[in-house]
Amino acid sequence: MNTWKVLIADDEPTARRGVRQLLATFPEFAVLAECRNGAEVLAALEVSSPDVIFLDIQMPGVDGFEVIRRRTPERMPAVVFLTAFDQFAIRAFEAEALDYLVKPVSEARFGATIRRLKKRLVTSVRDERIVVPTSRGATVIHASEIDWIEAAGNYVQVWVGKRSYFHRESLQTLEQRVAKNGFIRAHRRALVRLDGIRELRRTEGGALLAVMSCGARIPISRRRSAMFSAAVRKQAGQN
Repeated sequence: MNTWKVLIADDEPTARRGVRQLLATFPEFAVLAECRNGAEVLAALEVSSPDVIFLDIQMPGVDGFEVIRRRTPERMPAVVFLTAFDQFAIRAFEAEALDYLVKPVSEARFGATIRRLKKRLVTSVRDERIVVPTSRGATVIHASEIDWIEAAGNYVQVWVGKRSYFHRESLQTLEQRVAKNGFIRAHRRALVRLDGIRELRRTEGGALLAVMSCGARIPISRRRSAMFSAAVRKQAGQN
């Protein structure tokens, strides 16, 4: 059975408890954390990668809409707004929310939301998107376009074929975001997309190399070589 991680964000403890109680009948959804305000939500999203967030709109300091604006819709999990007001519905769907629940939420209405969530989460893995700066402003890169990623100080260098882009995010945080899109750690400073590997090759010294379809050769650390080889074999068996 699939298990999806849930973040609950509401400044009212009773509302957070209510979501937990409604989720209790759906064991495929596991609560990862609870947040009391938008600042906590933004901090949680930096260190974890939930699949779903039940997000209150009116929270102290940073509200739900501001969370999405700062994080950007491309970097948000599936969003279900949970609010006591119905006048924000149009704005919520403009922010690419999956659903909009008005408190108090009935079990039947919550069940409909769960069915909608499961349909989205089961039928397709979201192709993570990364917004990177360019000389003309910015561009959006889909994870499926990326061959490999390497750490570069406080940035990561994202390689798409022979071109690369710098993006201000730690490799560890980005790894959490793109792992579901088939990326695996090659060594301490590099992630590789399994679909982009043409072959595994041994050097004369016995070290393992991932030869990418784009021509790049990524060394695999000895500590990770067995796990990396197994992941490549599994990927080949699925294709």
